[in-house]
Amino acid sequence: MTQAQRSTISAFIVCCNEERQIRRCLESVRFCDEIVVVDSGSTDRTLQICAEFTPKIIHKDWQGYVLQKRFALSQCSSDWVLNIDADEEVSEELQGEILSLLQQDRLGSLKTNGFLLNRVVFFLDRWWRKGGWYPEYRLRLCRRAVTTWGGEDPHEKATVTGDVRRCKGELHHYSFTDLADYVRRMNTLSSNATVSLMRRGASASAFVIISRSLARFCKFYVAKRGFREGMAGLIVAAIEAYSVLLKYSKLWEAKQRHDTKAPQRSECRAADGAGRVG
Repeated sequence: MTQAQRSTISAFIVCCNEERQIRRCLESVRFCDEIVVVDSGSTDRTLQICAEFTPKIIHKDWQGYVLQKRFALSQCSSDWVLNIDADEEVSEELQGEILSLLQQDRLGSLKTNGFLLNRVVFFLDRWWRKGGWYPEYRLRLCRRAVTTWGGEDPHEKATVTGDVRRCKGELHHYSFTDLADYVRRMNTLSSNATVSLMRRGASASAFVIISRSLARFCKFYVAKRGFREGMAGLIVAAIEAYSVLLKYSKLWEAKQRHDTKAPQRSECRAADGAGRVG
C-alpha cells in the first residue's frame, strides 16, 4: 500500500537509556511515515540505534509523563499519531489493522477519531492473557488534530474529541527483564503514584493500606485467574500487592514528616510498568 492510498501516520516514542529494547520497538513502526523520538538524556546506545530509523530525534529534559508525551505529540506532523513506548512492539496483526484503517480514512469512510489498543505483557517466558494485566486497553492511535495529552503523573493519557473504539490487534509489552527489574520498577512507580496521592489528600490509614493491598492480590490471583499460571501467577500477584503497600506506606511516611510532596522520580527512563500501581 502506497502513501497515496492512505492517510499518513507518525509514531512517537519518549525514552531514555533503552538500548536493550528500543530496536524491536522501532522495527515494529517502520511502516509509519514519520518516527519522532523524544529522549530525556540517554547515556547508552539508545540514540545511535534511533538514528538508524529516523532523523527526528529531539532532546528534552524529563518533565514527567504527561508533559513529555504532550511535547512529543506536538512534534508530529502526520494525519494520525501512534504512541508507543520503548518496551512495546506493534504486532503484525495490529500493523495490518492500522494500515487498513488509514486506507479507510483516506477514502473518507472512517469516522472514528481514536482507537484503544490492547496491551499484552510478555514476562517470565509467557504471554499474560490472564493474571491481572489483561485486557488492558490504552488510547494510543489517534487523529492528531483532535488529540491532546493529559492525565496526572504517572497516569498520563490521550484525550480525543469524537468517537473512539477498540482495535483487535494486540500491542506487545515486554515490560520487565526479570523479577529484580520488576521489583525495582514497582518501587519507582509507587513513589510517583504517592506524589499524586499527596496532591489529592488521600488517606494512608492501616485499613487503607491493608485493604487495598489485599484487593490488588485478589484481583490478580483470583478475579483475573492468576492462579492458573502456577507459581508465576502467585509471585506476580504478591508483588502487585506489595507495590500498593509501598505506595500507601510512602504516603503515610510523607504525612508523618509533614512533607508537601512524596519522593520524586530520579530516573530518566520513560517507559512505565506493565500495569499501574493500583
